[in-house]
Amino acid sequence: MSDQHNQSDEQNTRIPDGEWETIVANVPLVSVDLVIRHEGGVLLGLRENEPARGEWFVPGGTVFKNETLTDAVHRVADEELGVEVSIQSRLGTFQHFYDTSEVEGVDSKHYLATAFEVTLDNEHFTTDTQHSQLEVFEPPYEGLHPYVERYLDALD
Repeated sequence: MSDQHNQSDEQNTRIPDGEWETIVANVPLVSVDLVIRHEGGVLLGLRENEPARGEWFVPGGTVFKNETLTDAVHRVADEELGVEVSIQSRLGTFQHFYDTSEVEGVDSKHYLATAFEVTLDNEHFTTDTQHSQLEVFEPPYEGLHPYVERYLDALD
């Protein structure tokens, strides 16, 4: 879940912090999450920022204005992992409610996240500043964040 808050890929301008705070405080964020099948399991990143800091989570990010969901999937894969992906299926849209936020003064965050099952087009992925490490988790999946478990249940 990328917390980068650019308005659109074309404009490539940051939303001013005060406006971003107002958005996070009042509006659900539209996002995409990537459930990456890899080496018999699912590739997860250890999150370094809120929400879900310290949890193993799927890569994801906010959808920019005028950006399609599939374009967002490919942008997030490039930004967070440095790879291209192939979309295998759309798993559905999920609601995520967090009682934390990266925005000072805002104590919660709400996402409408559309999850996509994807595969990597190459094996040379990297971590970004949001993830301290990446790891492949194999079934049976246990002890993961409940939102990740919901995605994994949707794979079956």
